[in-house]
Amino acid sequence: MFGTIFWNLGSKRERKQDFFNAMGSMYAAILFLGVQNATSVQPIVAIERTVFYRERAAGMYSALPYAFGQVMIELPYIFVQTILYGIIVYCMIGFDWTVAKFFWYLFFMYFTLVYFTFYGMMTMAATPNPTIASIVSTAFFAIWNLFSGFVIPKTRIPVWWRWYYYICPVSWTLYGLVASQFGDIKDKLDTGETVEHFLSSYFGFKRDFVGFVAIIIFSIAVLFGFIFAFSIKVFNFQKR
Repeated sequence: MFGTIFWNLGSKRERKQDFFNAMGSMYAAILFLGVQNATSVQPIVAIERTVFYRERAAGMYSALPYAFGQVMIELPYIFVQTILYGIIVYCMIGFDWTVAKFFWYLFFMYFTLVYFTFYGMMTMAATPNPTIASIVSTAFFAIWNLFSGFVIPKTRIPVWWRWYYYICPVSWTLYGLVASQFGDIKDKLDTGETVEHFLSSYFGFKRDFVGFVAIIIFSIAVLFGFIFAFSIKVFNFQKR
């Protein structure tokens, strides 16, 4: 669906609007797939948490090994999802076929889906039921959307709010995807400036920073997984 909607947008670089369209395809995919992963995992965690309470009371389960298993079992499913989505959409959108750019695209999409999934698990583990977890997570999704750097680029965000851009996971995903795909392109736009310069001046994206962005995205996924494990260990919402 995304591939047909954004057909061949990645190869169009004559106007600023072409670039915004290509960036919008990444932005839409991040939020749609990410939020879907986060919300769909919450009911599953809620059901399995009930089983965990019963088995822990019987002395069969320990919190941290259970949480570790919950985290690890999601990784292969997300990997398959990323491969299927990434290959199909990358071809249809028309990004440059280089090994490095394709790898970065899959890398950022994979760990983005991972941290969204872990975020859904984390909110479920820290709240009593799926209804409250959904309310909490949805509130943050709206804020992440606002500070993602697409609706309002970092250079246009007031200085006193820019700190939230730096702690917003979606902003780093968008940074990594856009900078890795377009950060080294010297083609000139209709305004006369190169794509590389436009990225740097308007969005603050630099190709040389992609490696650090990858570390940040990985760290966010690890952080959400750790908070999930901590919440499972500390909080007990079982009603006797």
